[in-house]
Amino acid sequence: MKRLILYTFVSVLVLCSCDDNTDTLGSGMMPSQDIIHSAEATYYATTRTVPAGDVLARSSVSYLGRFTDPETETSIKSDFLAQFHCTESFEFPDSVVNHYIKKIDLRLYVQDFIGDSIQPLKISVYPLDSVLNPDIDYYTNIVPETYYDNTKQPLVQKWFTIADYTIEDSERWGDKHFTNICINLPHEIGQQIYDTYLKRPECFKNAEAFIKSGITGAKGFYFKLEAGDGALAYIDISKMNVYYDWYDSATDSVYVDCSNSFGSTEEVIQATRFENTNLQKLINDSTSTYVKSPAGLFTEIEFPIDDFLASQHKNDSINSVKLTLTRYNDRVQSDFKLSIPQNVLLVRCDDYKGYFENYKVADSQTSYLATYSAKTNTYNFNNLSPLISQMVTERRNGTASPNYNKVYVIPVLPTYDTSNYLVKLCHDFSMSSARLVGGNDKIKLNVVYATYNTK
Repeated sequence: MKRLILYTFVSVLVLCSCDDNTDTLGSGMMPSQDIIHSAEATYYATTRTVPAGDVLARSSVSYLGRFTDPETETSIKSDFLAQFHCTESFEFPDSVVNHYIKKIDLRLYVQDFIGDSIQPLKISVYPLDSVLNPDIDYYTNIVPETYYDNTKQPLVQKWFTIADYTIEDSERWGDKHFTNICINLPHEIGQQIYDTYLKRPECFKNAEAFIKSGITGAKGFYFKLEAGDGALAYIDISKMNVYYDWYDSATDSVYVDCSNSFGSTEEVIQATRFENTNLQKLINDSTSTYVKSPAGLFTEIEFPIDDFLASQHKNDSINSVKLTLTRYNDRVQSDFKLSIPQNVLLVRCDDYKGYFENYKVADSQTSYLATYSAKTNTYNFNNLSPLISQMVTERRNGTASPNYNKVYVIPVLPTYDTSNYLVKLCHDFSMSSARLVGGNDKIKLNVVYATYNTK
């Protein structure tokens, strides 16, 4: 017991001999020049709207229609070219009744749309004469005349509405698709497909063999928008269907209106052409900036790197740089307004060419992804310090390019894996637009420095 009391007494003495102020706990062991203090500073970046130009048309969705945005009064028109895939297991039944094809049609399945679903649109369908090369990158300025003969009459023309009232409700509205646009092709094309299958079955062993078969439409079709405004369809599946009756000898039964399908899938090319009009007035608007898709407008940001180098913190380390892009609310109320881009990519202008072509994704070093916040009406880039630090170094070392301190803000569509890891980025081709604070009003960069005590 005496030993225990003595130990407690000594412990109290030891504790009482310590400084009860723990604010600098651990720092007393550091050389004074290593003590870190934080400092904050604000800089101002300039922004402007620039045309997106022709962007990489790498998308599994095709677009068809014309729509005028009531907010900006800009218009976008789109039509597309598509190949149709022949599976390696393709075959017709052995007993097609009378070897006769009853009909052939094209079905364009509408995943989504913008505008008024009962606005009439007119399309022409042309067979392609040239093959879309899977080894080539296609852009939104694709010239369809390169791939079809525009001196010939189309296979078919059709007026349609997205909500197709020529078919039954049960067929129009499915679990996944809003509707499908049905286009009947000349009967002889379907008969040609079947007759070729009987005479030259090797033409159906795979997609490449089918494309080279010489069958009308085997290289694909151009769906050309001829007239109409007020609606634009997002088409995620296109099919060419061949219909026939089939006799089953095992049951002595005839099955009517059976079909085989050729699908426009990711294995073959789909290339959408976009035409934007009336964008120049948005580019000239110095009261704000815009991001607009598809293939519409980017916001360009110029960072004030010279101000960083001239500041009292020029020798300090940049710990964090926060940038917030604030969206203006719409000025026009409409049931058919464009959506808001949900994700934007910030990437250096010098890195933009080849970025999507080379399947790059945001690395939080030289490119960054931000998601739209409906709560704050903003896009937030929380830490651009690696990017700004690199720009400062390039400027200081004399290795800076003419556009070293400029970045684009681009609407994008990200893809994540099951672990929520970003695996793919492509241009956003949905009809979307956002007007951002900027232009004449510079935007803030909130910077936190790490300052080392050198005394």
